[in-house]
Amino acid sequence: MKTASVMMIGAAAFLAACASEAPQTASAPAPAPVVATDYTVYFAFNRADLSELGAQTVSDASGAAANATSVSVVGHTDTVGSVAYNQSLSEARAATVVGALVGNGVNPAIVTASGRSELDLAVATADGVREARNRRVEISVDGIAAPAAPVEYDCVIVASDGLCEAAASTAEGIVLK
Repeated sequence: MKTASVMMIGAAAFLAACASEAPQTASAPAPAPVVATDYTVYFAFNRADLSELGAQTVSDASGAAANATSVSVVGHTDTVGSVAYNQSLSEARAATVVGALVGNGVNPAIVTASGRSELDLAVATADGVREARNRRVEISVDGIAAPAAPVEYDCVIVASDGLCEAAASTAEGIVLK
């Protein structure tokens, strides 16, 4: 009889505590937000090989792409030369970057590549103008899950005794925030 009384008092205290708080429901944590990261690799005039800085930039992009869902690689040129020649050069620059990304461990199945010739200039120039900022490859790493913020709870109600325990895990009981 004494055990039943203690349990009734504990249950009453629990219900009173719950009644005084705003109703809360436990739900699954929201999915981590997806972020995009962009990198630009610059090239020397009429070249498609990576400089030391370019190789470092590709290495940084490779690290970011480790858990990505897609990587886009787009090559560009300045306005010196014909559009057809520049298309070939922009594709060669993109291929160089793709090769370096894959060499750094990026899954080739998530990489797409294209060349835009002189059709998408970073800096508008007249035809035949050497502009270093136009001689580039843009790398866009998409689908990286940002680290989720840790969730903190005020207490966890442990079903065995109905008391609030700050040190209990959510697997052990009901969450009150």
